[in-house]
Amino acid sequence: MTIAEQMKSVAAAFRTIDVQTQHVVEQFLYAEAELLDQHRYLEWVELFTEDAHYWIPTRMTRPNRERQYEIAGEDEAAIIDDDKFYLRGRARRYSSGVSWSEEPPSRTRRLITNVRISRREGSAELDVRSNFYVYRSRLERHQDWFVGERFDVLRPADVDATGFPYTIASRKIVLEQTTLLCPSLSIFL
Repeated sequence: MTIAEQMKSVAAAFRTIDVQTQHVVEQFLYAEAELLDQHRYLEWVELFTEDAHYWIPTRMTRPNRERQYEIAGEDEAAIIDDDKFYLRGRARRYSSGVSWSEEPPSRTRRLITNVRISRREGSAELDVRSNFYVYRSRLERHQDWFVGERFDVLRPADVDATGFPYTIASRKIVLEQTTLLCPSLSIFL
C-alpha cells in the first residue's frame, strides 16, 4: 500500500468520528489521567472491563529492515501483562502503604495528546490512539519520565451507573524507551 493509499484509509476511518464523540473521549481520557495523578487507583481500575487486558510490550532497537520486530508481540516478552484481577491487586498494593516502591507515594503528572479515534466495524467499540508523557517525582531528588503511545479499545458504558461514558476493554502501551532507567515501574501509565 502506498503512502497516499494509507493516508486515504486513515482519513476515511477518522471521518466517521463526530466532534461530540471526539470531545467526550478526550474528556474521558483526561478524567482518567486525573484519577491516577490523584492516586485514586481503586476508582481508576473500575474504569476497566472485567475482561480487560493491560499490556506494556518490550521494545528493542532494530535496524530499518527489521523495524516490524521492534515491539514484542502478544506472545512475547512484556514489561506488564495484566488482566483486571492483577490490575486490581496492584491498585490495592499501591494504595495500601505497604508497597515499598510507593511509600511515600510518587508525585505524577500525565499529559495526553494527539487523540485519534476510529470506530470498530460492526461494533459500538472505539479504537483510540493517544500519545502520553508521564512525569514522576519521587522522594527528594528522583525523577522519571515515560513517553509513548497508547492503543485503547473503549466500550460504551452507562454513564448514569458508572459516572463515565466508556470503559476500557484493552490498553496497549508502547514506550519510546527500550531500557527503563527507573528503579521501579510502580505507577500506572
